[in-house]
Parts: sequence; C-alpha cells; structure tokens
Amino acid sequence: MTEGRFSLTRICKLLTSIGNTLTVLGCLGMVLGVLHVFDLDVFSFGLSSGIRIIGTVAIGGCLLSAIGYGISDHVNK
Repeated sequence: MTEGRFSLTRICKLLTSIGNTLTVLGCLGMVLGVLHVFDLDVFSFGLSSGIRIIGTVAIGGCLLSAIGYGISDHVNK
C-alpha cells in the first residue's frame, strides 16, 4: 500500500508543479500582452483571439494544480 501512495504523491507533486508553472506563464503572458510588450495576435488560432488562448493556458494550469492539491489532500487524510 505504501508503494501506491508513494506513486500517487509523486503524481500529485508533478500535477501541482506543472499546473503552477502553466498558471504563472499564462498570467505573465496576459500581463505582458496587456502592457503591449508583445503582440497577442501571434497566439491567435482560428476564431479565438490571442488573449483567449493565453487565458486558456492559465486556466488549464489552475485546474491541474487544483486536481493535484485535491488528490494530495485526499491521500493525506
């Protein structure tokens, strides 16, 4: 049983670190885009604007972090 918990905690740490990194990168990209440091239209894809794509990265990172923290809270009960 401890082997399964060790693997699950490693997965949780991986999810939270990837999620936190994506959230920081997405928020930083939005701030730099709003300040006109770089053009947000570079990230546009199809009918979606560039800020929507960068916001999606930040939201996806936030969701990955929430999943990782939720699983780790459940395991550590």
